Amino acid sequence: MAFKGEDAARLARDFWPKLKRVARHVPFAEDAVAAYYCAMDQETPHHVRATLIGALVYFVLPIDLTPDFLPVIGFLDDANVLAAALATVRLHMTDRHREAARRTLAEEGLADPA
Repeated sequence: MAFKGEDAARLARDFWPKLKRVARHVPFAEDAVAAYYCAMDQETPHHVRATLIGALVYFVLPIDLTPDFLPVIGFLDDANVLAAALATVRLHMTDRHREAARRTLAEEGLADPA
């Protein structure tokens, strides 16, 4: 699965604004941010980056299988696509990616208070 340069560009442009709008409403925000860091990591193998970029671009698309504005179920398709991608590439997502995700969410005030 190859990704096009415009997919990575769209992800870089649209990921953070969408995440900031919805982070408190989706239980998979930390996974999404960790996936973003893994996808942008030049040390991550190309096929892993392509899988994650595809899943994250699906997350940022304004129109998808289940519209995001629907309460409760709006992000189920996004969560399922991301979960499938993460299950496929889980060995490549490092503690460094997950720690960067936790730190970013906390710094942006988007972390779920424990």
